[in-house]
Amino acid sequence: MVISVISLFGILVFGSNLTLKSLSLRDFSFLTAATTNKLPSQDLFIEPPINFIRESPEITFIQSNSIVGISSPMIIHPQILGSILGGGGEETVRRRAIVEYVVESGDTLSSIATKFDISLETILWANDLTSRSIIKIGQKLIISPVSGVIYHVKNGDTLGEIAETYEGEIEEIIIINELSGAGDIFIGDILIIPDGEMPPPPQETHYVTPQVPLGSSSFFCPNSDCKISQWLHWYNAIDFVGRCGDPIYAAAGGTVQKVKYGWNGGAGNYVRILHNNGVVTGYGHISNTLVTVGQRVSQGEMIALIGGRPGTSGAGISTGCHVHFSVHSARNPFSR
Repeated sequence: MVISVISLFGILVFGSNLTLKSLSLRDFSFLTAATTNKLPSQDLFIEPPINFIRESPEITFIQSNSIVGISSPMIIHPQILGSILGGGGEETVRRRAIVEYVVESGDTLSSIATKFDISLETILWANDLTSRSIIKIGQKLIISPVSGVIYHVKNGDTLGEIAETYEGEIEEIIIINELSGAGDIFIGDILIIPDGEMPPPPQETHYVTPQVPLGSSSFFCPNSDCKISQWLHWYNAIDFVGRCGDPIYAAAGGTVQKVKYGWNGGAGNYVRILHNNGVVTGYGHISNTLVTVGQRVSQGEMIALIGGRPGTSGAGISTGCHVHFSVHSARNPFSR
């Protein structure tokens, strides 16, 4: 039997003719020089498992029976590592993302915190509550996958400033939010700050994301059917049901801000557009994009194709073909 192991913290290799050991970078350089140049190009890479973070580590075959994983050394909080690499069940998949929880009979804020293994303060901060707040059956609460702060990126923010303000670690923020680096943040991003602390509000006030008033006629429906399958949910989003492969349209004119493929916190593949008034719209669970970052698009222009079929690549957390239409810094015009 051939068994291969990927380690986030170094290189572990064993196979039918090798014993398990840890290789230094010097050993790895020697090993790869002696083996990889003999392999056909199609054997050099392996597709990572679904929902696995693509950026870390890189995966490479050594000979035909072993693989290695390489990443720069860093310290990762055990809670973050568990959130990223836990078991493969549906519940674990959902716990890698910010989720909505519906309060049940007998729930208290403390019992919910215990249920999700996060601090009570994390729930209070995410839902603008206090320790004296009373929750009701059926109420929806935002739940972070780890203890800390949920932060909405605004114009002029840098990751260093965010980490300093909320007492977080830049590397941990990058890892849990699946960022490519410290510069990979944009207006409208929602970041998890692991083990972050909410600073005292200045002059007894809370920060509220600026809201731009929008009339319902300002935005087009993102798909031709314009049939809503789920009303307002996290984050400020409406789901429009459709057929996989059908077109998705820009709700308003603007500039393509982001195009991302993969798990992405349950959103799956998505496109985001920055509009002239600072509002950002997002289109999640797409199967394919038809635009590129920096491209100007017009209202009603086709930008992507509907996805979301469970089990397909980039579907994220989805029960069927639809587009998850979110609005940042403004009221979602399709909400009731």
